[in-house]
Amino acid sequence: MPDNALTNDTSDTLPLFPLPLVLFPQATSQLRIFESRYLEMTRECSSQGKGFGIVHFEAAADGRPARHAAIGTEALIEDFSTLEDGLLGIKVRGRRRFRIRSTHARDDGLIIGQVEWLAPEPRLAVNPEHAVLQAVLRELARHDSFAGLADADIDDASALGMALASILPLEPPQAQELLAVTDPYERLRALCWLLDSNQSDEPQGD
Repeated sequence: MPDNALTNDTSDTLPLFPLPLVLFPQATSQLRIFESRYLEMTRECSSQGKGFGIVHFEAAADGRPARHAAIGTEALIEDFSTLEDGLLGIKVRGRRRFRIRSTHARDDGLIIGQVEWLAPEPRLAVNPEHAVLQAVLRELARHDSFAGLADADIDDASALGMALASILPLEPPQAQELLAVTDPYERLRALCWLLDSNQSDEPQGD
């Protein structure tokens, strides 16, 4: 990733929550909190009005050690609830993306990351060849299940790509790659390719 994708003056520390999901800016997610270190993290973030970082986590498999992604998204807590099993539920919304430079663990096991914020993407017009993605988001916006996710500015290449990447049923590695992209047009090209690939994989009728 080019260095100019990072802001020049914003290095920060951020508690990290590795999860098997990818959170995009402006997207929401419902989280179930039960480990003591994350309960304490939630309490601290709520009382201080700060966010924490969600990073995609891959469990160990096929001889590969467990690992988390280098790029994640700051999550801001929007709401609390008590789940049916009595555990704490929180609704979070993605804000800024960051790159992890280093990490250390607190005494309670919570991972703290030294992070650099990725620069906000510029507002760019959507090119004609990506108009199909605007149509896809318009269609998705009709479904109640995507309320609040599909109301992005479809004329902004960055907002369109982020919204679709957060909604479409992508494999986590695909979603993580799209999160790490810093060129809005490159993200739209990748989404077009993924949609074309999925359509070509569908069984054809007689």
